[in-house]
Amino acid sequence: MKLSVGVLVCILALLVIPRPVHASGLRSDKTQTPQPSAERVMFADSTGRQVEVPSKITKISASGSLAQTFLLAIAPDLLCTITAPFPQSEAEFLPEYVLKLPVVGQFYGAANLNLEEIAAIGPELVIDIGEPKNTASEDMEGITKAVGIPALHITGTLNSTADAFRTLGRLLGRQEKGEALARYCEKNLEIIDQIMAQVGDNKKSVLYCLGKQGQNVLAFGSFHAEVVDRLADNQAVVANPTSRGTGNETNMEQLLLWDPEVILFGYDSVFGTVGTDPAWRQMRAIRNGAYFEVPLGPYNWMGAPPSINRYLGMLWMVKLLYPEYAQFDLYTEAAEYYRLFYSHDLSQERFNALIANSIGRSGL
Repeated sequence: MKLSVGVLVCILALLVIPRPVHASGLRSDKTQTPQPSAERVMFADSTGRQVEVPSKITKISASGSLAQTFLLAIAPDLLCTITAPFPQSEAEFLPEYVLKLPVVGQFYGAANLNLEEIAAIGPELVIDIGEPKNTASEDMEGITKAVGIPALHITGTLNSTADAFRTLGRLLGRQEKGEALARYCEKNLEIIDQIMAQVGDNKKSVLYCLGKQGQNVLAFGSFHAEVVDRLADNQAVVANPTSRGTGNETNMEQLLLWDPEVILFGYDSVFGTVGTDPAWRQMRAIRNGAYFEVPLGPYNWMGAPPSINRYLGMLWMVKLLYPEYAQFDLYTEAAEYYRLFYSHDLSQERFNALIANSIGRSGL
């Protein structure tokens, strides 16, 4: 039987159209994937670029872990990739379907972004959020040229997080959620600023130590030290503050010279051993018991990544350092945060476990 050209074209089209793919990679005829809008609109990102995007976005990919934290808060259902497998400390607070999404790495930091995998998965948009790097415009253009998918940058510093959520709300059609998240951030900063106005010039001198040996510090003036700089007298003043979350490497001699009133240790550092270590016990904070481990769950409350988790971290830090001024119940504030940002009901018991090595310890 001789088939017309039109019939042959239809048959070929049916053969090459891919079936929907689950996060696990298994194909299924039963899965109905949302159809992207054919309409396109122009969207101005934080670099000033005009980026053409779908008017209704249904699949997005984060450029890195910082962007991912924002997107998990405002539109977790739109994510089609994740940057890395989630450890248990993070996984317990996140939707199960997110944990099963394909891992594609990240553009900055580890710089292991798998562009081929992203192209195969086919998000409609790649979103970068965070520090406004000088190369952000060029970097986003590079991603777009490499995979044929629009990429844009939204600045998300400590002072611009509310604006970032409003921008995401407009971009993703989640204005109501974006506004709720923005207002929380603004309210949080108002509380913090009121407390710090009362503290005045009486800020505690602090070091934030991290790394396996505890001898890396978040240096004054660095992007990752925004919270420490805002709420304390950060003793880690160095010539060239690094922009990396691992901080500036230093040594015990320099730590002894700084000798702060309070030391904060990153999770999975040397917090558990410094109390009996002769070298560390030369520091007054250790001798006085004024050293604490930053809570973790789902992320480090002070950073790593330096994102929305810092808004809870600021409440924790002023409650720790200035309890006479921080007249709020930290559990109540934390429970609100977890409901709003992670749709998670935080129990009192779980909260107590999160702060076991910080609030409640002696030394202040």
